Amino acid sequence: MPPTTPQTNASLEDIVSHLRVRDNFVITGHVSPDGDCLGSQLALACTLRQMGKRAVCVLAKNDPIGRPLSVLPGASDMVPAALYDGPCDVFVAVDVPTVERIGDAARLLERAQLSITVDHHAADVAMTDLVHVEPDAPATALMVWDMCLQLVERPTKEAALCAYAGLATDTGCFQFQNAGASAFSGALSLVEHGADPAFIAREFFQYRTLASMRLEALAIDRAVFSCRNRCVVSFVSSADMERLGAVKADTEPLVDALRRIAGVEVAVMLREQDGSVRGSARAKDAADVSVLARSFGGGGHTAAAGFTVEDTLERALAQVLERMDALYGASS
Repeated sequence: MPPTTPQTNASLEDIVSHLRVRDNFVITGHVSPDGDCLGSQLALACTLRQMGKRAVCVLAKNDPIGRPLSVLPGASDMVPAALYDGPCDVFVAVDVPTVERIGDAARLLERAQLSITVDHHAADVAMTDLVHVEPDAPATALMVWDMCLQLVERPTKEAALCAYAGLATDTGCFQFQNAGASAFSGALSLVEHGADPAFIAREFFQYRTLASMRLEALAIDRAVFSCRNRCVVSFVSSADMERLGAVKADTEPLVDALRRIAGVEVAVMLREQDGSVRGSARAKDAADVSVLARSFGGGGHTAAAGFTVEDTLERALAQVLERMDALYGASS
């Protein structure tokens, strides 16, 4: 078995054995879902339905799904957890380890006869009956795909496409440090089962709105460097978003634009939202941005992490710069 956390109490095979004998499933991810989150949910639901079971994917928060996530098969059928009132015999959480991160789906967890977590984010607590967490897995979607292959003789091409989206996005289109042998062998299996890499690349990595490009220009112009230019942080305000007619999805590529700057090892992009500030962090080489994210109560991985600052944009920027200097300045 690959390395797991102390909270892990079940193998994927154990979990699959429980899925086989149950019939009604609710599958959730985390708030502010990304490609791995939704891809994992949709791939598992698709395979359970292929077996004749009832599987509903819920959204942890009642927010619309924008592009590119909306292009995934089954995304349009997802239900906000706050509005779901159907059966919930088995509650499955993918790509999320804690109750705080499942938002409105927490009430469904309480109703479930059996609860399951499949994830690659390490946490100090276990929120479900059965837990399987592999911190070294490149994406939760790859573990979900393993389960799909165990559940049915041949999963559908739609399930493969959703899982491939999760794998591609969490490895930065196979550019991050987590894109090792297992990522590429998993990609091969997914393509052999019908996933279309060109479609995912076009929709997730080659599709930019004009508003997004204009936000990128703002972000580059406002970039603040520290730690001898090894760290960079920038920001967009709610006023920027409104003026340019931008939506949340338009901000997703901005942190990667900062990360691509020569010499930068840690990049952070701040986005003002509803009285707080959402931060996205990326790293390259040996830097670890999960440490920065955890210092703000967030989480993630070595190369990609996220957090929220309950403060003004100006003060959030100052706090991030201060902590970047404390965490990464000593080695500059």
